[in-house]
Amino acid sequence: MNGVHDFGGMHGYGEINPEQNEPVFHDEWEKRVLGLFVPIMAASGMCVDEFRAQIELMGASNYLKTSYYEHWLHAFEKLLLTSGLVTEEELRSGKASMVDPAISPPVTVSDIPVITATGSSARRDGKAEPKFKKNDLVLVRNEHPTHHTRCPRYVRDKIGQIDRDHGVFVFPDTAAHGNGEKPQHCYSVKFSARELWGDNASESDSIYVDLWDDHLILG
Repeated sequence: MNGVHDFGGMHGYGEINPEQNEPVFHDEWEKRVLGLFVPIMAASGMCVDEFRAQIELMGASNYLKTSYYEHWLHAFEKLLLTSGLVTEEELRSGKASMVDPAISPPVTVSDIPVITATGSSARRDGKAEPKFKKNDLVLVRNEHPTHHTRCPRYVRDKIGQIDRDHGVFVFPDTAAHGNGEKPQHCYSVKFSARELWGDNASESDSIYVDLWDDHLILG
């Protein structure tokens, strides 16, 4: 998706001024939002790509006016509503109105070590054949979908070189929308800074971007 969240490589937005000695959390509520990630993903059955897609649907105005963990909270609310685990009224009131453990068994403190240890890796053990090999020159497809994609806008229609093959992983562009995992190879693709930014970029700099088979064609 082309949107304000895909900000890489854009110009004219002023200097970047990182906060000095920035704390991990600015408010106590941010800790709680971070802690919600594992139980909500486990309870809803949603994947991280669906989570990212919901953030992208916030719209530019809302996205820019809200903080990092407000983006997370927005996505959590949408995922919980979509999965039927909460209602609009429950979100407004902050109180559960329908508690049915058979439908939604609670994630307990004792469950967390098991969930975090086993994880929900997007790596798959399938025998998908790679379309590319190390050192192949590849061209990134110049596609601009209206849905979630893990292909950054600034590398589209650019030529890179396969640096390594990470193996077979879920394809985020389909998984984010319930269109299947479509497992395929994910590669680290090397781009020269000049290929991406032009002759004013450093001749010695390179950027590595993880891209999937369906993002690429032989260059």
